[in-house]
Amino acid sequence: MEYQNATEQPASLEEETRTVIEEARMILPGIQAFFGFQLIAIFNNRFQDLTQAEQVLHLVALMMLAVSIALIMTPAAYHRIAERGMVSRRFVELASRCLECAMFPFMLSIAVDLFLLSRLILDNRMLSSGIALSTVLMFFSLWYVFPWTHAARARRQRRSSSNPGR
Repeated sequence: MEYQNATEQPASLEEETRTVIEEARMILPGIQAFFGFQLIAIFNNRFQDLTQAEQVLHLVALMMLAVSIALIMTPAAYHRIAERGMVSRRFVELASRCLECAMFPFMLSIAVDLFLLSRLILDNRMLSSGIALSTVLMFFSLWYVFPWTHAARARRQRRSSSNPGR
């Protein structure tokens, strides 16, 4: 009876596997497109307007994005090679962790490129730094803090509902 009235229900291992694979499929095209734009930036005439340090910063952003792509593609490679035809809790945990970790360097890469773009447009390093920092705070809040606080709240609610006498 409680199960039917619950607003949440546990997913099967197969459903979790499908979900995590679908999440990676949704993220990857956007990151790959961003990677392409970052690669061609060096061929733009305005790239020469950046200082040597800023050009190196762009390279660092590109490398962080490559790390994101590697992390996002790791579950597919692992599943194809190590667990062909199987679904396991280990795969779901690995894939979830890889996706979670991939978002951090992706966030930093976006922020660095926004800093560089803002610097070219506004010619103001302080304002450009503020834009980059605001971007990091926004992404970190939405991608990490919001899910973490929701998960902690859900754990507290489950504990309190399982111990009604407390």
